[in-house]
Parts: sequence; structure tokens; C-alpha cells
Amino acid sequence: MQVRSDRTFAFPVDPAALWTALTSVERYRSWWPWLRRFDGESFVAGARWRCAVRAPLGYPVRFDVVLEEVVAGRSATAVVAGDIAGHARLDVEATDGGGSQLRLVSTLTSERWQLRSIARLAPPVARFGHDRLLDTGVRQFRAQAFTG
Repeated sequence: MQVRSDRTFAFPVDPAALWTALTSVERYRSWWPWLRRFDGESFVAGARWRCAVRAPLGYPVRFDVVLEEVVAGRSATAVVAGDIAGHARLDVEATDGGGSQLRLVSTLTSERWQLRSIARLAPPVARFGHDRLLDTGVRQFRAQAFTG
């Protein structure tokens, strides 16, 4: 089962401030306590991040993210491989009133047999886990990324 996502999130900061926060990889672990492992040093094309997260239902998910293309201040595309696999893209755009928006589009599949079983037998559970992680992550990012 593929989990496709196309989500847009609004931020009350200009696109430059949003991009600066998004690319501050050294802060990721402090923003997201469910990010159990993050070995990444930069937000540039070719960078490889090794990640492990504790999913909302308590099971670990391990994967690598390889940034394929990064257009500074605007967009990035990535390939995901590991327990989950697929592609993701994010875009940052200005909005009326001086704010900005982040659009995240992804298509991911479960590669580990336990995750495939959950996705096949209970697709709403797989979707719930994905959406919950995104919503929690954005909420935590908003709360911490633009402070001191």
C-alpha cells in the first residue's frame, strides 16, 4: 500500500525565515523527540540522512533520506529508502500578508514486513500513523523553530 500525502502548512514568517529554520538540521533532534536517530549534517543536494523514528503506534521505523535536488529558499526533493521507501518534495512559497507556506508532497510504501502487514490489513491505521507524525512534527516545529 502506498501512502500519498499532499499537505500545505501556513507559517506567520516570511519564506526566508521558514527556509532558514527548515534547513537548520542541527536542531532537528531538539524539535522532534520522536526522532530517535538523525545522522545528517547539511541540507544540500547529495546529503544523506540516516533516521529512526518512533511511530505513533510505538514501533520503530528506520530509513535514509537522500536529498536529490535543493533549490535554496524554494524547494527540495528527496528519495527515502529503508523501512519506508519513496519520494518526497517540499516547496516554500510566500503568502499574502507576509507569511509563507510549506507544501509537502510524498509517496511512501512500507518495506518492512511488519509495516506492510499493518498497511495491507488496516490501511486506516497506516494513514493515521503517517498523518499523526506529520501533524505532530509541524506542531512541534512551529512551537520551537522560530524562538531564540
